[in-house]
Amino acid sequence: MKKIVFLLTLLFLTVSCSDDDDNKTTPQQSTIIGTWQLVEVYFDPGDGSGDFTAVDSDKTITFNTDATVSSNGDLCTMEIEASTASSGTYSENDNTLNLNCNFSEGTPQITYEINGSYLILNYPCIEACQIKYSKVN
Repeated sequence: MKKIVFLLTLLFLTVSCSDDDDNKTTPQQSTIIGTWQLVEVYFDPGDGSGDFTAVDSDKTITFNTDATVSSNGDLCTMEIEASTASSGTYSENDNTLNLNCNFSEGTPQITYEINGSYLILNYPCIEACQIKYSKVN
């Protein structure tokens, strides 16, 4: 009987102890901050058979700590060339880009996601279309 009481007491003490480090909060730096380079594009022909395809591009996108975003290429379209610079802001609350696009029908809603070590921009296409970036710094 003494062994059972001893084991229960030991179990109770072990469970009730906590690591003080669990209560400390450390500010997390956003994983999106930095420069990303375009590495792949995705187009689906409408039958679900689409896949990411590697591209050779100098196009980059930079996310700054002040919630601004800039690129050496056009972010309003899925252009892979680094030709026309573009800029805007981003929201980490809803993972959206707010770009300065000059479209007669309004600015498209572009969302983003971090998937492993990649940044993926989701464009508003009828079928799935995305562009994938890899972090440079």
